[in-house]
Amino acid sequence: MSAVLDTREAAFEPMTEARLGQVLPIERSAYEHPWTSGNFADSLRAGYEAQLLCAGDEVLGYFVAMKGVDEVHLLNLTVAPHLQGQGWGRLMLDALAIWSRGQGAQWLWLEVRVGNVRAQKVYERSGFRRVGQRKAYYPSSAGRREDAIVMSLKL
Repeated sequence: MSAVLDTREAAFEPMTEARLGQVLPIERSAYEHPWTSGNFADSLRAGYEAQLLCAGDEVLGYFVAMKGVDEVHLLNLTVAPHLQGQGWGRLMLDALAIWSRGQGAQWLWLEVRVGNVRAQKVYERSGFRRVGQRKAYYPSSAGRREDAIVMSLKL
């Protein structure tokens, strides 16, 4: 059961290396194969769009996205596990779509694990469509690999 956040206000803030100490515990609690500090730091140094969704000092979630010529590729979107199911993921997707349109993007792309049905449903409710599958895309348990579903949203 998820905790209900006792707040009326949430706001986006740029992700910075100084805030990674708040991001990494969420990342590690959300995924079996989490991004490392280096993955986040490299994304920040590359200038990727990286935003935190915060309520006061608490990080509720975050996303990292890479801008291309006429598209944006969502690399990571995570809601703190104890806050999942409250619409924060959808809010971040909406914000990312608005930012992407402002950048002149016509498409928003992502990959999601075949086994992550909950995230797939969130993406589908946000208008994403399945367009393909990447074999053995993600690391999995015992040295195995898991397929990814490729999804896109026409902006």
